[in-house]
Amino acid sequence: MEHTSNHANGDIVQDFLVVADLLAEPQLAQLYAYLAREGEATVQDVIDDLELAQGTAYSYVNRLVDARVIDVTDDEQPRRYAAHEIDLTVTTAAGDREYTITPALIDAVGRRETDADIDTYIDRHGVAGLATALTYAVARERGEVTHRLMADDLDISPLAAEMILQALRPVVHEHYDIEAAGAGLDELDIDDGDTADDV
Repeated sequence: MEHTSNHANGDIVQDFLVVADLLAEPQLAQLYAYLAREGEATVQDVIDDLELAQGTAYSYVNRLVDARVIDVTDDEQPRRYAAHEIDLTVTTAAGDREYTITPALIDAVGRRETDADIDTYIDRHGVAGLATALTYAVARERGEVTHRLMADDLDISPLAAEMILQALRPVVHEHYDIEAAGAGLDELDIDDGDTADDV
């Protein structure tokens, strides 16, 4: 679902509406992220791994198939499903910021039901704010920023910055190749006493 110039405007609008649904319903986002992560899975895999009720799992899978976000990859029973990659850039209503909706962001939104820190952050800063925090989380894991720098840049408390960075850490390691990109946080020589415990 990458958006390039060969998409008709109707397709882009439809894709945006589908993504809006994913971002509004954490369980739907969680299902999409699961399929994106696993590569392929059956509905029974979804039921077992995400602990969804059978009816809910089938309903969600059918919604995502109808929305063309996932495809049936094997018509033999049990059917197998795989996710399309989503890469959609959105500008905020104020027009002051752009952010990209990726599988990693959808995964983070999907975790809001099980992670109170992500849920609280979205309530306070919206999905656009979470997208920004995810960018900082990737940079933090690559050793490029600290929670204090994020707090200063975004005008939030260092504690709030550290909490969301910690909450997003599993998402970052699931979706990004951190080791290839640079030093890990534990390899840095930080001399200003700015550590994860110093919140």
